[in-house]
This record gives sequence, C-alpha cells and structure tokens, in this order.
Amino acid sequence: MKFIDEAKIEVIAGDGGNGVASFCREKFRPFGGPDGGDGGKGGSIWGIADRNINTLVDFRYSKLHKARNGENGRGSDCYGKGADDIELRMPVGTLITDIETGETIADLTEHGQRVMLAKGGEGGWGNIHFKSSTNRAPRQKTDGKPGEHRELRLELKVLADVGLLGMPNAGKSTFITAVSNARPKIADYPFTTLHPNLGVVRVSHEKSFVIADIPGLIEGAAEGAGLGHQFLRHLQRTRVLLHIVDLAPFDDKIDPVKEAKAIVKELKKYDESLYDKPRWLVLNKLDMVPADERQKRVKDFVKRFGWKGPVFEISALTREGCEDLIIAIYDYLAEQRQQEHRAEETQMVEEARGIVSIDPDDPRFKVIE
Repeated sequence: MKFIDEAKIEVIAGDGGNGVASFCREKFRPFGGPDGGDGGKGGSIWGIADRNINTLVDFRYSKLHKARNGENGRGSDCYGKGADDIELRMPVGTLITDIETGETIADLTEHGQRVMLAKGGEGGWGNIHFKSSTNRAPRQKTDGKPGEHRELRLELKVLADVGLLGMPNAGKSTFITAVSNARPKIADYPFTTLHPNLGVVRVSHEKSFVIADIPGLIEGAAEGAGLGHQFLRHLQRTRVLLHIVDLAPFDDKIDPVKEAKAIVKELKKYDESLYDKPRWLVLNKLDMVPADERQKRVKDFVKRFGWKGPVFEISALTREGCEDLIIAIYDYLAEQRQQEHRAEETQMVEEARGIVSIDPDDPRFKVIE
C-alpha cells in the first residue's frame, strides 16, 4: 500500500429539513388545528482514529465527503427523518487542521478517539410549535439550518517512542530489523527507505517500546535535496532520537564527522523543538573496523564532533552492542514516564489547593495546642 502522510479534504455536513405549516383536515374535526411537523437533522461528519490504518491514501483520492440533508416535515404531525452521519476512519496520529482559520480541530492520538469535523444543521420547526391560546391557527414555520462546510488538512505524525536519524546508508533499516519486528527493505545503495517504518521492540514479555525509522537526510534537505524534510514530522512525537552514524563509510573521502554535523544542521533548520529533543549518538558498522582501531576511531570521532551526550558503539549487522542500547533506551523511557506521572500528580494537588485555599494568617483558623 502506498504511504501517504498528507491530504486535503472537504467536508460538507447535511442541511436540516424545513418545518411545515399544515392544518388538520380530518372529517368530524372542523377545528383540528395545526399539525405541521419539524424537519429532520442533517447528517454530521465524524473523524475516528483507527489503529488498523497506517496511511492517508484513501483521502488523497477521495477529497469530497458530503452528508445527506434531513427530510422536510409533513402534515399530520409527521416529523422529517434525520440523515445518517458519516464516519471517516483515520490513522492514529492524524492531526486535523482547518485550512481557512488555521485552527487545530483535533489530534487523534488514541484508538477509537472520535471528533466531529462538520456538524449537521438542525431541523426547522413546524407550525405545531407556535400554537397557543392566543394564536390558535399559526402559519409560522422555520427553515432548517445549514450544515457546516470546512476544508481540512490531514497530517499524519506516527506515534513512536524512539526515532532514528541519520544519513542514507547509515544502517538505520538494518538496526530496526535487528531489534524489532519491522522488516523494511535493505540494500547496498542509499535511499532504500522511502517512507517511515515502525517497529515494536520487546525487552521482555511485558516491556516494549515503539521505534520509527524515516528516510535518510542529506545536506541541503531544507532546499529539497534528497527526500527533503517531508518525513521529519514523524519524529516530533518521539521522546528520544538516535543519531546513527556510519563509522566505516565505503568511500575513504567521506568524513563521518562532516556528515553528522550536516544532519544536526538540517534538524535545526527544520524545527528548533526537534533539535532540542534528547539525542543519543550511535556509532554503527563497527564490524567493518579492525578491532585494534575501534577505540581510536571512536574517540577521534567524538572529539572532532564535539559530542558530550550518550555514545553507543554497535554493529547492527552482527547485533553487537544492540542489547545494551535497547535496555538503556527502555530504562530512559520508563524514567521519563515516571517523571511525567509525578508531574501530573503534583499538578492535580496544586489545582485542588487552588479550589480550597486556606490562609494561615486568617484569625478564624487557630492552632489548638
């Protein structure tokens, strides 16, 4: 299936049916009175997050989604039938934005999450609603209200805990294959990966996390070189980035330090918040470096790169060092979740104190000794 992570659609909710002005014409009821029914409600359009969908390809070729109008009211107290709603199923991680106002309508981050994209119009009132002791033969009625009409931008940002970053042919696909259940295409030429891949890494039976691999960046991506920046959005929800570097390039003229600095530069050009995310350095393809030269090459790279963060030495092909890296990632993610949980608890306590606040200097409150 073709991977599509952007789409523009138009949603038009149904109009409400009109109310009707009608009077009873039955035999033996000469003064039957008004009996005009209300119009039916127009159909609404809903967006639903579905974890079984991983692309927006359906919305790339089906751009217009229009719900039916509600039926008009009829005589004999007959109300018009309301139109059925339309449900649009989207991948988990879809960001929905109103193109005209720029307003974010919803961020679908959980399976089954449901949001209204366009509300159907309410049905109009028939003259049965206007009768009173002083207006016994009302001829008033109201028309149904129009449904909402919106143009929306759908943007898919995959949900992952860890994101892989690096030049083409750095070994990202080999790494995600070695540690997870993902099976991306692997070949000995650059730009093998053409769309993001997600893999579940299982540390144990009950411990796991999700890792995302995106197509490689090259210098000049901001100007559209290579595949550009179009897939970097899929790293914005991650908690930590793994900067994978090929420590044994096939061409001796290639400088790994220069390539690594180019990646960092492109990351900063795209998004400052993404640049500020926790980032770990992963030096890959050590199996292609002679054992007696490994430490020297690693120290030389770290020194020239000016790196002061975590450094891991691995070989994705032989899986050397991968297990230690995976355990370190899981421990870091677990610690981050605990900190977020404690922060939420602290916020709840502070909000509770704000609702019931007691001034210790208030003379009505005295300490009983």
